Amino acid sequence: MAKNRRPLKGRRPLAREVDFDDVIYGIHAVEETLVAGEALRSLHVARDRKKDAPLRILLDRARERNIPVRFEERGFFAKLPFKAHQGVVAMAPPFAYAGLFDVLRKRRAEPALYVILDHLTDPHNVGAILRTAECAGADAVILPERRSAGINATVRKAAAGAAARLPVVRVTNIAETIRRLKEEGVRVVGADADAALTMGAAQLDGDLALVIGAEGGGLAPLVKRECDVLVRIPMRGQLGSLNASVAAGVLLYEVLRRREPSP
Repeated sequence: MAKNRRPLKGRRPLAREVDFDDVIYGIHAVEETLVAGEALRSLHVARDRKKDAPLRILLDRARERNIPVRFEERGFFAKLPFKAHQGVVAMAPPFAYAGLFDVLRKRRAEPALYVILDHLTDPHNVGAILRTAECAGADAVILPERRSAGINATVRKAAAGAAARLPVVRVTNIAETIRRLKEEGVRVVGADADAALTMGAAQLDGDLALVIGAEGGGLAPLVKRECDVLVRIPMRGQLGSLNASVAAGVLLYEVLRRREPSP
């Protein structure tokens, strides 16, 4: 997949050639990335916002970390392809994907929880799933190298800092990765609107991987066959399915609910 590079001309450009995949934009996304400890290359703030209270905290954090801060005119931000930047953008290093071997090697004493995305192409969905997976205590999110949204600026924005905290693994083949996880004793549960088994009746204990299918098409046939079990989320309304990120959230918190000790 080609990198989203284009020149950005202006009084003080981000770089001679900007990789927009490495831009983090919006106050909350930049702040959460700073809190997570990611080594940002530079922070760019609209000059007319430099005295805003939320930004003063952000600027203090950046300076404590020795991150260069530049105050820019509004025309600088008009050259960016992102509209929801709020006058704040940061340049990050290229995203560092984790390796599957490293993720499996770092398994904790408590049951593992992985989220596998089967060719989701909407970056908003991928970012939202990253955020929910991090909040639910997942060990990693796994996605394919091709025909899938990678970690770009839109994903980072929707993830609100989760991309800096949660390992993200990129693999060549989802079905092969599922087989590898099963060899490691991980039970693989696929989300399928047509499954006979509801999530409430499914076995969701022990080391677990949840597989979420692509928007519209769902799980690929080969991926379905590799799953240990397919489950559906009960639907009481007239619509037949949930958004991919919502479905992932429902399943993740069903797993978390079962793992949390009763009060």
